[in-house]
Amino acid sequence: MTSITIQPTQQARIRIGVSSCIIGEEVRYNGGHSRQRYLTDVLAQFVEYVPVCPEVEIGMGVPRPTIRLVQADDGLQLVDPKNDINWTSAMNRYSRTRTAELGSQDLDGFVLKKGSPTCGLERVKVYTDSGVGNQGQGLFASALVQRFPFLPIEEDGRLNDPLIRENFVERVFAFRRLKDLFRPRWSARDVVEFHTTEKLLLRAHDEVRYRQLGRLVADVRRIPRAAFADQYQDLFMAAMQRKATVAKHCNVLQHMVGFLRRVDDEPGRTEMAEAIADYRLGLVPLIVPVTLIRHLSRRHAQTLFLESSYLSPHPKELMLRNHA
Repeated sequence: MTSITIQPTQQARIRIGVSSCIIGEEVRYNGGHSRQRYLTDVLAQFVEYVPVCPEVEIGMGVPRPTIRLVQADDGLQLVDPKNDINWTSAMNRYSRTRTAELGSQDLDGFVLKKGSPTCGLERVKVYTDSGVGNQGQGLFASALVQRFPFLPIEEDGRLNDPLIRENFVERVFAFRRLKDLFRPRWSARDVVEFHTTEKLLLRAHDEVRYRQLGRLVADVRRIPRAAFADQYQDLFMAAMQRKATVAKHCNVLQHMVGFLRRVDDEPGRTEMAEAIADYRLGLVPLIVPVTLIRHLSRRHAQTLFLESSYLSPHPKELMLRNHA
């Protein structure tokens, strides 16, 4: 078995767990891999990967017979039908132990192998006596979701969709910022400042939870610290889970333009309105109006916008806002 080590090109703070096969490690049942090029060739410049392969780590070996999920009276079973081996108890014990170990890794996200009976996040084939029946979740994936309710988790195949990929990476970097807020001995002022920098990004994802978070922050001094942190993190990550849409982005951009109208001249406002209209029609990518907003904010020294995570939610080199 060979493996490919991914070395970040800069000091990495972001840590993402991954199914080992999708970063090129030859650990699949047939001795191959399922390298996800975006992860290894693009995102690896900015993150450190923590590889996990439940099958190999539990001792199944490479290559190995195929395994499957089977629906039984006492729940889902992970079995090797060729050799009549039931791996369920061993995999469940491993999953509990491994996810506990991952708790010390300070993960910011996780990418799982699509369709895997251990790592599949959704729509995994579940066999019954009559053939393929319902679709379920891999045993390790299920333990991971239960252990880390706030953690951004995605499947490798879905990252081929530009909008899903952008949403996942935004959540990963936002989760790191959120953890950094509550890691030290935070104050109410820290929360207010953090929320101020994040609120436009939150609004682009979920208007309802954005408003709920605003009301929660207003009560930060009246809520016990632990309870506040739990409530804020829950709402924050639930908001980021909702994908930002063209309409939501346009609303945020128009809000920013409305503020800049006080200081900018008529030609600048007209150019900005045209850029937003072109983005709404799909003629230009999001990066066009965002870049123009950033330029106008710098010209008029609008630090409120320049410090907002909405303008720079992730490294610009990832070019996630460059798709139409």
